[in-house]
Amino acid sequence: MDSATERPLSSVLLIESDPHRTRAALLEDDRVTEILIEPRAHHSGVVGNIFKGRVARVVPGIQAAFVDVGLDRNAFLYAGDVFDEAESPVLQGAARNGSQAVDHKPIEELLSAGQELLVQAVKDPLPNKGTRVTTHMTLPGRLLVLLPTVSKVGVSRRIEDEAERQRLEELLTRQLPAGGGVIVRTAGAGREAEDFSRELERLGAEWQGLVERSRSMSAPALVHQEEDLAIRVVRDLLETRFEAIWVSDTETADRIVDFLTAWEPSLVDRVRLFDEPVGLLERFGVEDEIQATLRQKVWLDSGGHIAIHPTEALVAIDVNTGRFVGEQDLEATVLKTNLEAAREVARQIRLRDLSGILVVDFIDMEEPENRTAVLGAFEQELQRDRAKSQVLGISEFGLVQMTRKRGRQNLGRLMTQGCPYCRSRGRIKSLSEICLDLRRELLRGRAGFEGAALVVRVHPEVGQALEGAERGVMDEIREILKTKIEIEQDAHLHHEAFEIEKG
Repeated sequence: MDSATERPLSSVLLIESDPHRTRAALLEDDRVTEILIEPRAHHSGVVGNIFKGRVARVVPGIQAAFVDVGLDRNAFLYAGDVFDEAESPVLQGAARNGSQAVDHKPIEELLSAGQELLVQAVKDPLPNKGTRVTTHMTLPGRLLVLLPTVSKVGVSRRIEDEAERQRLEELLTRQLPAGGGVIVRTAGAGREAEDFSRELERLGAEWQGLVERSRSMSAPALVHQEEDLAIRVVRDLLETRFEAIWVSDTETADRIVDFLTAWEPSLVDRVRLFDEPVGLLERFGVEDEIQATLRQKVWLDSGGHIAIHPTEALVAIDVNTGRFVGEQDLEATVLKTNLEAAREVARQIRLRDLSGILVVDFIDMEEPENRTAVLGAFEQELQRDRAKSQVLGISEFGLVQMTRKRGRQNLGRLMTQGCPYCRSRGRIKSLSEICLDLRRELLRGRAGFEGAALVVRVHPEVGQALEGAERGVMDEIREILKTKIEIEQDAHLHHEAFEIEKG
């Protein structure tokens, strides 16, 4: 994981898998700072996948092309993410020399309808947008990210020591194969030439194998699939500062051990199997944090609060003193609330994976030095964030504008759907999420339920889901509890409510 300037005293990684989804949580100094969810059966992300696609349409008016990669909707390829056909590794199987130019040729000179090319997904699709793709590939390892189409050496911005940055740049420049490029990840700090050599060899072989496979495929086709969440978080987050990586099941733990044995043997002893009746995320208090991310209001320890309002165009975050009245003058009260809020807003941005344009409305402050202090605290906390962001400063009115890179769907979109009670002006939990809440409640009370016939009363739409798309949830529960479970539909129940009774 890319670390902050001041690293946390301790970190723990939690990975909980079941037949329906995998969930991972990062704890820094016992506080949850990241939550990642990946459904097993549907809604799985495509970021990192590499496809052999076919250009369906070139649109000069927006300098982009739509590419058929085999998904429900054509992918979107911007002209700036395309390089000349003569240099394409898809056609030649060779890496591109030279970095991507700022000024690109018109899209109609770069691509034509029917043309086949390799593309990589960089953003998951949204309800009204297809997957964003690029022809500039990245293959991540533990220490390096291979850039097979760009000749450059980069170093993670989290490595701040200038002497170390220069050492890594010089080291990798000497080791790079002709025409390729790399980015040194934070985990590469302090590593020696032989560590990078082994990883470069592995990543290079993976890229060459990928190119060879693509030649025998007919577009559209999936050429390379990104690792699943369990392996991805270990690859991207785990560092020597981690005390432990707790895993809920043996199969996932074995796969993680195999991965670390191949890529980072020194960290194998950090993997620990969690074997308790209570769920892993519940044991560490993460379930409550997940539920809290679905609420707009977040209370601060001082009594103030922040309110988070996602909209179609941006995310607005409002800071309020709430119940906090302070002990000194108004400016001191406002400063204390804003400083506390700055840290919590940055944490909530990571927790909820908020992206795009964000506007934070801190409480107005009279003194310029106080505004500077709040902005500094906010930016310092954002340094812990792996996602790239840009903060434009703070205005006299306390407004901070920023952008944060979007990749995968955030928690809100994964766990909720449009609310039928207010004609989608708000959001409620998705049907799959409600079914999994029911599953968790039944497993939590298994000691009292085993052997007894049960009646589960749910909203009709939830009942239909349990008999259709989410049928596997109830099949699994019936098998675990060894009991008969009858589903009753009650239109008077709220979508998210359910009742469990012994028959």
